[in-house]
Amino acid sequence: MIFPVVWPAVMTGFTLAFARALGEYGSVVFIAGNMPMRTEVTTLLVVGKLEQYDYAGAAAIATVMLGASFVLLLAVNVLQRRAARRVART
Repeated sequence: MIFPVVWPAVMTGFTLAFARALGEYGSVVFIAGNMPMRTEVTTLLVVGKLEQYDYAGAAAIATVMLGASFVLLLAVNVLQRRAARRVART
């Protein structure tokens, strides 16, 4: 089977693409509708908080997103190690 061999690369690619999408600001501002509670995105919330001089709120949102990114990266690393062990056993 090829899928167990390719799985770590697929997960790494997905994680890197997701992390890049979180950090992409220009395209998000261009595409997002910014309708409250419907189409708001994190980057617009942070910018809105910064424009209102609510630095603590902006830092809180950014910290939550940073934590989510770290958790996702940790999960992908754990999945890759498990996949590598499975491949090594066979």
